[in-house]
Amino acid sequence: MAAGAYLRGGVYLGSNCIVGPSCEVKSSFMLGGSKLAHFNFVGDSLIGENVNIEAGAIIANYRNELDGADIKVRYADNVIETGVNKFGALVGDGCKIGANAVIAPGALLRPNTHVPRLGLIDQFAYD
Repeated sequence: MAAGAYLRGGVYLGSNCIVGPSCEVKSSFMLGGSKLAHFNFVGDSLIGENVNIEAGAIIANYRNELDGADIKVRYADNVIETGVNKFGALVGDGCKIGANAVIAPGALLRPNTHVPRLGLIDQFAYD
């Protein structure tokens, strides 16, 4: 854990994880070998093994534009109702998230997904 990193309550870090300078992690699991570069926020999420998140990427956990509507997760043709209004993302093993990307609440990234720099992943269109 680097200088200025902030781990809020309910954080689990697996072996050989890196949380870089000025990163904030809230109520999340980071499995072994995963890395946050610097200036990242990860909220209420599950980060798989060997995930690399470049500088400035955000995994958001709240739908401000929808006045805090409960988060839904789309998996194949199914919609999973979480019943909570704060939920980040499910990020599969080996994913790479580019610098300044935004992962919206309820996103599911399959293993080895590559998100480009400045990318937006928002898998659920609200009615």
